[in-house]
Amino acid sequence: MTQVIVEKGESFESVLKRFKKVVQEDRILSEVRQRRFYEKPCQIRKRKKAAKVRKSRRTTLKAQMRRY
Repeated sequence: MTQVIVEKGESFESVLKRFKKVVQEDRILSEVRQRRFYEKPCQIRKRKKAAKVRKSRRTTLKAQMRRY
Protein backbone atom coordinates (compact mmCIF):
# COMPACT_ATOMS: atom_id res chain seq x y z
CA MET A 1 0.00 0.00 0.00
CA THR A 2 1.37 3.37 -1.00
CA GLN A 3 1.50 5.98 1.72
CA VAL A 4 2.61 9.60 1.95
CA ILE A 5 3.03 11.26 5.33
CA VAL A 6 1.63 14.78 5.45
CA GLU A 7 3.79 17.19 7.42
CA LYS A 8 2.42 20.10 9.37
CA GLY A 9 1.77 23.17 7.24
CA GLU A 10 2.37 21.33 3.95
CA SER A 11 0.13 22.29 1.04
CA PHE A 12 -2.21 19.83 -0.62
CA GLU A 13 -0.54 20.35 -4.00
CA SER A 14 2.89 19.32 -2.72
CA VAL A 15 1.45 16.23 -1.00
CA LEU A 16 -0.38 15.26 -4.18
CA LYS A 17 2.80 15.76 -6.20
CA ARG A 18 4.77 13.49 -3.84
CA PHE A 19 2.00 10.89 -3.92
CA LYS A 20 1.95 10.81 -7.72
CA LYS A 21 5.74 10.42 -7.75
CA VAL A 22 5.59 7.48 -5.33
CA VAL A 23 2.84 5.81 -7.36
CA GLN A 24 4.86 6.22 -10.53
CA GLU A 25 8.00 4.78 -8.90
CA ASP A 26 6.05 1.77 -7.62
CA ARG A 27 4.68 1.20 -11.15
CA ILE A 28 1.17 0.81 -9.82
CA LEU A 29 -0.58 2.48 -12.75
CA SER A 30 1.23 0.39 -15.37
CA GLU A 31 0.21 -2.78 -13.55
CA VAL A 32 -3.40 -1.59 -13.36
CA ARG A 33 -3.40 -0.96 -17.11
CA GLN A 34 -2.00 -4.43 -17.75
CA ARG A 35 -4.58 -6.14 -15.55
CA ARG A 36 -7.50 -4.20 -16.98
CA PHE A 37 -8.29 -7.08 -19.35
CA TYR A 38 -7.45 -10.76 -19.16
CA GLU A 39 -4.34 -11.69 -21.10
CA LYS A 40 -3.90 -15.24 -22.29
CA PRO A 41 -0.71 -17.03 -21.22
CA CYS A 42 0.48 -17.25 -24.83
CA GLN A 43 0.05 -13.48 -25.18
CA ILE A 44 2.06 -12.92 -22.00
CA ARG A 45 4.89 -15.09 -23.33
CA LYS A 46 4.79 -13.30 -26.68
CA ARG A 47 4.92 -9.86 -25.03
CA LYS A 48 7.81 -10.86 -22.74
CA LYS A 49 9.75 -12.39 -25.62
CA ALA A 50 9.35 -9.20 -27.67
CA ALA A 51 10.59 -7.12 -24.74
CA LYS A 52 13.57 -9.45 -24.35
CA VAL A 53 14.43 -9.07 -28.04
CA ARG A 54 14.19 -5.27 -27.82
CA LYS A 55 16.42 -5.20 -24.75
CA SER A 56 19.06 -7.47 -26.30
CA ARG A 57 19.05 -5.41 -29.49
CA ARG A 58 19.52 -2.24 -27.47
CA THR A 59 22.42 -3.67 -25.46
CA THR A 60 24.22 -4.95 -28.59
CA LEU A 61 23.87 -1.55 -30.24
CA LYS A 62 25.33 0.13 -27.16
CA ALA A 63 28.22 -2.32 -27.12
CA GLN A 64 28.94 -1.65 -30.78
CA MET A 65 28.86 2.10 -30.24
CA ARG A 66 31.43 1.85 -27.43
CA ARG A 67 33.94 0.18 -29.73
CA TYR A 68 34.11 3.19 -32.03
